[in-house]
Amino acid sequence: MRILLVEDEIDLGEAIRRALLREKYVVDWVQDGGSALQILENSDFPYTLGIFDWLLPELSGLELCQRLRSQSNPLPVLLLTAKDRLEDRVAGLDAGADDYLIKPFGMEELLARLRALQRRSPAFQPTRLRVGRLVLDYGTSTVTVVDTASLQPVSLTAKEFQLLECFMQHPNQILPREQLMNRVWSIEADPMSNVVAAQIRLLRKKLADYGCEALIETVYGMGYRFNA
Repeated sequence: MRILLVEDEIDLGEAIRRALLREKYVVDWVQDGGSALQILENSDFPYTLGIFDWLLPELSGLELCQRLRSQSNPLPVLLLTAKDRLEDRVAGLDAGADDYLIKPFGMEELLARLRALQRRSPAFQPTRLRVGRLVLDYGTSTVTVVDTASLQPVSLTAKEFQLLECFMQHPNQILPREQLMNRVWSIEADPMSNVVAAQIRLLRKKLADYGCEALIETVYGMGYRFNA
């Protein structure tokens, strides 16, 4: 799951980014509304949620919400602001924000509100995803092999979890390297690097340690396929 964070306060933005990464989200962080709008209008990145600060350079979070809704973009948006008057909250919701969080706030509350937005989203995913012997639990961000003597989760890094999630959402389909880059890596990632192949090698080894060999097939010249 991918989040677009738009926050110009460096310390707050970094704190939110770290909290989201710990929850195994893919995070793209920009610091002005103009850059955010350009990304949303021109990129192929499939965002699950948006977190917009109200007061931003170039284009405010309020204006950003209005632009999205005028384009019929249904991206769920959490608006962050120090404005706590009733009329401000009404203005934010009327502009198209789905929820409103007043600064200062705790990271646990922010994460809980994001989970609530996901549940209300038209693209809401079930709490668990099972493909073959693997069960991916969104609530605990874990993957378990179900028919083994041990039900201990597979020890995965955040990136390995995100990569396996993408494969499990598209079983038996060939996924090009570029599609995996767009789904799992942030916009700062070097598109020419071998990071996808390297992460897949590590993921294959970990799955093999749990008796799940040959799940991820390399289809030469085309991409990778998760054989369910």
